[in-house]
Amino acid sequence: MKRIVSVSLGSSRRDHKVRLELLGETLEIQRIGTDGDIRKAVALIRQLDGQVDAFGMGGTDLYLVAGRRRYVLRASLPLARAAQKTPIVDGSGLKNTLERRVVRQLAREGVVDFPRSRVLVTVAVDRFGMAEALAETGCQLMLGDLIFALGIPIPLRSLNALERLARIIAPIATRLPLSVLYPTGEKQEQTVPKYGKFFAWADVIAGDWHYIRRHMPATLAGKVILTNTVTPDDVALLRQRGARMLITTTPELEGRSFGTNVMEAVLVALSGRRPEELGPSDYERMLDALNFRPRIEILQGGGA
Repeated sequence: MKRIVSVSLGSSRRDHKVRLELLGETLEIQRIGTDGDIRKAVALIRQLDGQVDAFGMGGTDLYLVAGRRRYVLRASLPLARAAQKTPIVDGSGLKNTLERRVVRQLAREGVVDFPRSRVLVTVAVDRFGMAEALAETGCQLMLGDLIFALGIPIPLRSLNALERLARIIAPIATRLPLSVLYPTGEKQEQTVPKYGKFFAWADVIAGDWHYIRRHMPATLAGKVILTNTVTPDDVALLRQRGARMLITTTPELEGRSFGTNVMEAVLVALSGRRPEELGPSDYERMLDALNFRPRIEILQGGGA
């Protein structure tokens, strides 16, 4: 049996464990939240190092991506360096492969009419692969990096604008505490409505669930939510607020869509190789073998 553990800076209330069979292997997949406590997360990784087959790094990113440039989040380095024996991943490998595939599949199968849709990506440097694939569909695109990550209510309208801005801001932003850039700990359970006009503009709201939940308005009537890492309570909340459809880029496992860091750790464990030895083509082959499909759930009117 292979064991995969995601050590997350997020709320421990979202912890979950499943056991399943993939490609002939039995996998135990567990998510452990540390409620925003970096020292606790580092200690847990050190404690389990060498005893599990792969770690996921949850509640943060190690890298932010804009165009061909990758920026390292300094505050995440202690987590990445805590694992000396077991491979550790932050999900960026799957964000660059699986999430592109999902967007292209949704467009190809007509699940979302992207050319006629206005799409808000909450933070594109967190999911640049998704943002690039969305731009390819011909949708009207709004990038909320300044809004949702830095609290500056200025939308960006193109990936080129994001890349230019990232060259200036990313070297500074990557030195900020994680709590400034991303909802961690109890903030993942709180919603403070804000930036309502940007939510109202969009037909599709895409990106990390915690960025969406943190500031979503009282109504999401008719909206399509393209995200990941949702619990049954999250689904109920979206249904209550009127969202029309939920799509998660990672598949549903026992009622839960795990984060990309978890699913990337699964692929690393199945491959038996170090993450630095795996490229996009390796992930593509494993995704083909696993036949991962997005979770698509109609929230209003029942069914899926």
